[in-house]
Amino acid sequence: MNENIIDDLYCPACHDRLECTITKKESGEIKEGILTCKKCRNDYPIKNFIPRFVKEDNYASSFGFEWNKHSRTQIDKFNNTGISADRFYSQTNWSQNLKGQKILEAGCGAGRFTQIALETGADVYSFDLSSAVEACFDNNGPAKNLHIFRASIYELPFRKEYFDKIFCFGVLQHTPDVRKSFFSLVQYLKPGGEIVVDVYKKSLRNYFQSKCFLRPFTKRIGSTRLYYILSETVPVLLPMSNGLKRIPLFGRHLSSIIPIVNYKNVLPINDKDLPDWAILDTFDMLTPQYDSPQTLKTLKRWFMEAGLTNVQVLNMGFLVGKGTKETNQEKVK
Repeated sequence: MNENIIDDLYCPACHDRLECTITKKESGEIKEGILTCKKCRNDYPIKNFIPRFVKEDNYASSFGFEWNKHSRTQIDKFNNTGISADRFYSQTNWSQNLKGQKILEAGCGAGRFTQIALETGADVYSFDLSSAVEACFDNNGPAKNLHIFRASIYELPFRKEYFDKIFCFGVLQHTPDVRKSFFSLVQYLKPGGEIVVDVYKKSLRNYFQSKCFLRPFTKRIGSTRLYYILSETVPVLLPMSNGLKRIPLFGRHLSSIIPIVNYKNVLPINDKDLPDWAILDTFDMLTPQYDSPQTLKTLKRWFMEAGLTNVQVLNMGFLVGKGTKETNQEKVK
């Protein structure tokens, strides 16, 4: 943890200032220590460079398991693709030079988008509820413009209107209250700042997807056991899915009968890495405690209710919403 941000941290419970007791430093960063709130007497440990504002065990535990198992699978600099960068810039339309700005990444996972945000030169504040923060730090830290912390989307350790930009990809639908999660993020956005989120699209097709039938059972299986089952079965099912995909006209629909995630001819992933991606995202599909797709109309309404301007809600296979927070001058008008 960078010592320079201590004065910017607030207690997520009572929103009072935090004081830091440093017990170990390494490479100019705080490796071990305690953040203390004098008002409510809460202590928050800093372990392995990461401040931790939540308990270890929570509803996102399966995500921590998967991102530490597949810590490098989706990271562009390790898989030699531009998949994450292409998605980041196509969804945000942000400049590749954001030096001097503060970006909040909500739900960093193993850090696939953290890498891209860091390359803009911005100060990137990445958090996750799960132990995935360990993988994110291993993949992207230490870096002077990176601040990783473990926290809840509902209780962030910063003052309101702190960030120039906020993005949240692949996360909102997996929170207990999607609307509350969205509005929680908006309050940390500066006037004139931009927020971009995505969320699964709700449609009639959702009810016929294999995960709708399997998740009631698979989410009750322990992560270790389910992962073992998938690591054995997915490599067997993948060639079957590929074979169905080759059938003219109806191949894509027929392949969906096989209950796995298959990116063949969808993403530029080589055949060697395809099973790794398939196991990871099949596990990701079957384990979340919460999975709540939204309609385009609902997401757009939330942006309007939040008082955001320049609102765009796009269907990109999933829904992507963008908006800008009004400045004080705009509010006066």
